[in-house]
Amino acid sequence: MPTTTVRPGLLVLALALGVTTLSLLQSLVVPVLGAIEEQLDVSAAAAGWVLTANLLAAAVFTPVLGRLGDLRGERPVILGILVAVALGTLLAVVTTSLPLLLAGRILQGASYGLFPLSISVLRRELPERRLSVAMSIVSSTLAVGGVAGLVATGLLVGDGGDYRRPFWIGLGVTLVSLLMAHRLLPHRPSSASGRVDWWGALVLGVGLVLLLLPVSQGNAWGWASPAVVGCFAGAVVVLTGWVVLQRRTAQPLVRPAMLADRRTVVPNVAGLMTGIALFASFLAVLQYVQAPPAVTGYGFGASVLEASVVYLLPGGIAGIALAPVAGRVVTRLGALPTLLAGASSGVAGFLLLALLRDEPWLVVVAGLLTQVSVTVAYAALPALVVQAVREDETGVANAVNSIARSVGQALGSTVAVTLIAAGLDPATGFPGDDVYTQVALVGAAATLAVVVVAIAGMIADRRAGRARLRDRLAEVEEATARAGEWSPVSGIR
Repeated sequence: MPTTTVRPGLLVLALALGVTTLSLLQSLVVPVLGAIEEQLDVSAAAAGWVLTANLLAAAVFTPVLGRLGDLRGERPVILGILVAVALGTLLAVVTTSLPLLLAGRILQGASYGLFPLSISVLRRELPERRLSVAMSIVSSTLAVGGVAGLVATGLLVGDGGDYRRPFWIGLGVTLVSLLMAHRLLPHRPSSASGRVDWWGALVLGVGLVLLLLPVSQGNAWGWASPAVVGCFAGAVVVLTGWVVLQRRTAQPLVRPAMLADRRTVVPNVAGLMTGIALFASFLAVLQYVQAPPAVTGYGFGASVLEASVVYLLPGGIAGIALAPVAGRVVTRLGALPTLLAGASSGVAGFLLLALLRDEPWLVVVAGLLTQVSVTVAYAALPALVVQAVREDETGVANAVNSIARSVGQALGSTVAVTLIAAGLDPATGFPGDDVYTQVALVGAAATLAVVVVAIAGMIADRRAGRARLRDRLAEVEEATARAGEWSPVSGIR
């Protein structure tokens, strides 16, 4: 029986669980790359493709899925994504072949489309007074699910077990999410008309692959290698051609005017920088606390499980508790002040991690502050995007924002890994303590950039508000003057 009555609480729960599937599958492979390398008898570079394949698939799928949701309705697209993700996760569970594991990770890459489609559903189904809180809860699971993935991996593989164990968790969450989505997502007609710009999607996908491929593989290939330089050059050419193509297309995949609009530039830049900060925080904390102090002179010798539970889980729990509060702050004060407050927390956390990390509790506090920063940012970004675009562009606009965050996450992990690799001490096999200072300062710089973007957006909004007020006053003065010329006393002009 088609769903006709929307139950807001259950709808938010279903969509939040779907987005949790995305972030869970994204993060749970990070701690087991070494196990994949060992158990499948492949090189570290080959195992790294488990991350790269997923990221590249997401870059290709996300804008198309967002646009399909706008045109065909979100429900069938969300259900199709969850079926593909379930099949990909099942393949990852049963296979012992790297090519088949990569195929599974490619199918899992479709999960990135769940977030923009979820925001579209919320915008259409919920009243304005409940929208910000609902978007905040759903969006916060992007950060919370990532922590959950790391904790699940620590629990299941912390003793050197089979790398496939965490995928069982991913499969279970995906199937429950599919069941809830089938039961709770309402049947609604699409919010837009037209067609999918398949040529635009193809060219954009090629451009994003050329951009993300060297970002994710630069350490293995060499940053000055012809492959890396050629990919970056190709990305510039293809993406420039894509913008030209979109301008000449009657029904483009993404309107170039939307990309250039200040109101969408702000959340996209903030999403990029927040993605950098997220993975800089994850990798800096995880690697630092696991370092054996007897060998390195720093760190706490934590296990994978302890590193996840003690040092990252508090931030995840705080994110769950903070998400509804952040949504209410967005409603009362606005998305940009909320974004500014969250980014300020991140700057403080990263500076604490850079300067004071000799005690475990200091690292816990630093991780808590940086995770709160990401949670608050993810609560504010959908509100900024929704305010900037028409309802029939909600899916594709949030898809673009999702790509910005994904690129940021790739950059954050790449920068952190590059700094750590460059600082390895041949005598110990571990990086020097100063490397973690550098990684933390990268995170601080990224969150400081979010602070600057938020302030710039607030200043621009005030100027725009003053301009609108001046225009309104001019209209009133003109109307008053006309009323005087046509007053009842004179009767005629």
